[in-house]
Amino acid sequence: MQHRGRLAVVLGLSLVVLVVEAVVAWVTGSLALLADAGHMLGDSFGIAMALAAIAVAQRGGAAGSRRSFGYHRTEILVAGLNGLVLLGLAVWVTVSAVRRVGDAPALDGGLIMVAGVIGLVINLVGLLLLRDGSRESLNVRGAYLEVMGDALGSVAVLISAIVILLTGWYAADAIASLVIAAMIVPRAISLLREVAEVLLEATPRDVDLEELREHIMGTPGVADVHDLHVWTITSGMPVMSAHVVVEDSVTGMEEAHAVLDRLRGCLAEHFDVEHSTFQIEPAGHLDSEPHAHH
Repeated sequence: MQHRGRLAVVLGLSLVVLVVEAVVAWVTGSLALLADAGHMLGDSFGIAMALAAIAVAQRGGAAGSRRSFGYHRTEILVAGLNGLVLLGLAVWVTVSAVRRVGDAPALDGGLIMVAGVIGLVINLVGLLLLRDGSRESLNVRGAYLEVMGDALGSVAVLISAIVILLTGWYAADAIASLVIAAMIVPRAISLLREVAEVLLEATPRDVDLEELREHIMGTPGVADVHDLHVWTITSGMPVMSAHVVVEDSVTGMEEAHAVLDRLRGCLAEHFDVEHSTFQIEPAGHLDSEPHAHH
């Protein structure tokens, strides 16, 4: 994919900023830098997942006899861990910042400013690299928004450093860390919500089940549909299964094959569902399925 190289470059730049901020935070004791480094860690994970999604799309999963969908769910498990770490970091930063507001330690505003400038410049470069691709790819757009959030975090660090240098008010670092923590929490909660929805096999948000049912019912040769399920294996990989009752005119394999082709084509075109499973049934077969979901 044409955007893969730029995403990889942006990921490398983000990791550079993460290391710089973590080192300077350790040297100076800046809580804002440490919080922003944690923010960078979460967003670097998001960019890495965008790259992984591209790799999966190009190569497919390594399916086996025990893992018929390969290791696609690994992304979801790692995303859940990342969300918990980010949430824990935000809570720790918030508690530490509240304690520091009234008793802030002396900090080297100059070093903090250098780290903030480096972070801001590199994030702006990342935004420029991803700007065009964000209009063409959802994965790249997600990465673009994450880098934008990182840039705002760097701005908060930079402002706190300027305040410290001009006024000597060291509590500005704690205030900046609270701002960054407030930016981390929504991302962590959103990430955990998405993980929960995937693990609970909820219908993807961008799929209207009733609309999907109408499309299936409108397919020539289809009389009814039941046991309709749509869920997600991992991000960007929705799958579907359904029991389709065919009309009496569908009497042989050739007609059934034509119905299946029309159904798969409809799903791929209108709902971006490439992996679908249909059970073809004659009228009256539903009576032998007392557990069926209508």
